[in-house]
Amino acid sequence: MTASVGLAAVDHVQLAAPPGSENALRAFYTGALGMTEIAKPPVLATRGGCWFAAGPVQLHLGIEQDFRPAKKAHPGLRVTGIVEYAARLEAHGVEITWDGDLPGHRRFYAQDPAGNRLEFLEPDTDAG
Repeated sequence: MTASVGLAAVDHVQLAAPPGSENALRAFYTGALGMTEIAKPPVLATRGGCWFAAGPVQLHLGIEQDFRPAKKAHPGLRVTGIVEYAARLEAHGVEITWDGDLPGHRRFYAQDPAGNRLEFLEPDTDAG
């Protein structure tokens, strides 16, 4: 493989959600997480679901008829100001669970309205 060929970045992460959950997802991802909803291409919009972005991060929520949230799989979302970000989520009624098991990072977990597990982490600059 030459230097110009290979993976460059993660373009987006797709999560599943149950039919009819779009309004709750919009409230969570735009309100609690502070993301912006982005338009789906018209050919994909007919399938339901919704897409969100914050800077280079994109999360696509697709509708799955027989939806069951994954218990272990999740996106890991890098944040800045993790303590303040956790407080923001809690102010929106989101339950968070802190986890100190990743050396060199501060992190917590939360769930979206569909039950998808989300990890939020920030390098711990005090872990030197």
